Amino acid sequence: MRDTTQQQQSASGLKFLWLTLVLIVIDQLTKQWVIRVFDLYESIEIMPYLNFTYVRNFGAAFSFLSEQGGWQRWLFTLLAITISVVLVIWLRRNPGHLWRQNLAFSLILAGAIGNVIDRLIYGYVIDFIDVYVNQWHWPAFNVADSAITVGAILMLVEAVFEPRRESQS
Repeated sequence: MRDTTQQQQSASGLKFLWLTLVLIVIDQLTKQWVIRVFDLYESIEIMPYLNFTYVRNFGAAFSFLSEQGGWQRWLFTLLAITISVVLVIWLRRNPGHLWRQNLAFSLILAGAIGNVIDRLIYGYVIDFIDVYVNQWHWPAFNVADSAITVGAILMLVEAVFEPRRESQS
């Protein structure tokens, strides 16, 4: 029975969890580096259009609800944990050959867990990647946010182009 379970897991999207783990580690290592090297709001130019700037995000994406007094920490933590559980279930149920979908789920899972770790430990998310043009700055983000964004884009691409592949075959 154990061999059957292992075969099912290797044949499922769970085989992509190694990527989730690697991205969580990279996310947390980069955030620890930022905490050690930078003072809050300190910024260094990496190259034109890119700075590393240490900021704390008490809200969600783009600091949404960041000024709400603290309840949002628990809302976003609960939401991310719920999404993470759903993604693991989907990975478990997904065949391993659906690599684009499994990759997307694994990226989003990594980002959700990476930011939940921050919320549980610090009460906020550590952001530091500052992309800008002239005086306009995109809201600062981190490796976890990048993983979520790339995963969401992959899901959209899959949703748009996969039905075309099915109709062509």
